[in-house]
Amino acid sequence: MLSVHLTLVTLQLRSTFRTSREARDSSDSLIVAVSDGAFTGLGEAAAHLYYRKTIAGMSANVANCRAFLAEVGEFHPEELWPELLRLTGGDLFALCALDNALWDLWAQRQGKPLYICWGLSTQNNVASDVTIGIGSLEEMVGKLDDYPGWPIYKIKLATADDISGMRAIRAHTDAVLRVDANGAWSAETGMVHAEALAALDVEFIEQPLKADDWAGMKTMYASSPLPLIADESCVREEDVERCSELFHGINIKLMKCGGLTPARRMITRARELNLSVMVGCMTESSVGMSAIAHLLPLLDAVDMDGALLISNDPADGVRVEQGVCLYPERSGLGVVLV
Repeated sequence: MLSVHLTLVTLQLRSTFRTSREARDSSDSLIVAVSDGAFTGLGEAAAHLYYRKTIAGMSANVANCRAFLAEVGEFHPEELWPELLRLTGGDLFALCALDNALWDLWAQRQGKPLYICWGLSTQNNVASDVTIGIGSLEEMVGKLDDYPGWPIYKIKLATADDISGMRAIRAHTDAVLRVDANGAWSAETGMVHAEALAALDVEFIEQPLKADDWAGMKTMYASSPLPLIADESCVREEDVERCSELFHGINIKLMKCGGLTPARRMITRARELNLSVMVGCMTESSVGMSAIAHLLPLLDAVDMDGALLISNDPADGVRVEQGVCLYPERSGLGVVLV
């Protein structure tokens, strides 16, 4: 018998975070705890305007799963996922919180970290980037100094000064630079920017065009001097195959796809299609970051800076210090509420 408990937290950002779509100082997040009486697993889902996800809606959809989970004894998360998908009405954000909590609980029952239960080693984990939101040139360069010694910075772009800003950032650091336009450019602008960014030794461009601008992506993909990574264009499992002909890699978000269960399948399919694989985050606490950490051995790139950008983390789990993921000595996801 499994019980479900919900906690609403408002995560306060350390500074205003701007992308091409919005500016935020805080973000509401739903923490889902699934308990068998001996162990408790944790998962997280964030409210999100772009994907039309609210705390009230996600809470209701999680609540629809309570009766089903109350009858569950021994389980494997992959076996529960299809029924939870049905019961949540296809709400992949709510399902992500449940799925991650169930993986946490499942691994805790085995007394091991989840990545060990999966037969993975963290010896060759890639380093995480830290994200610099849109701001004035002075603000963006200044934010680099807030994270000194970081090996990788991901820069949000969406203004008329994108390239001049990137030149100033490159002059300030020799670190690896990635850019993320969140769909702000046209194909014509994207190609011009790609040439300039390649000259600045940028590693890749994430989501240059709108999510459904498939014709524009075909144009960019054919001649871009930099790898192109799908984010908003790759939400569900079925998006991976389509992206294989228009992008060089995909950025998986656990909330968008429905948790660790489908994320692992997406990674497998991406490898079959010779796509590079990244996992990214939204505004999340250490609950969400701790789930991402167990996929690290499978990834080419990762953006797991969510907990670094908030001032009131409600949990203690994995930490990221100058890009390096540090795992606590706990089983499951390794995360607890504080």
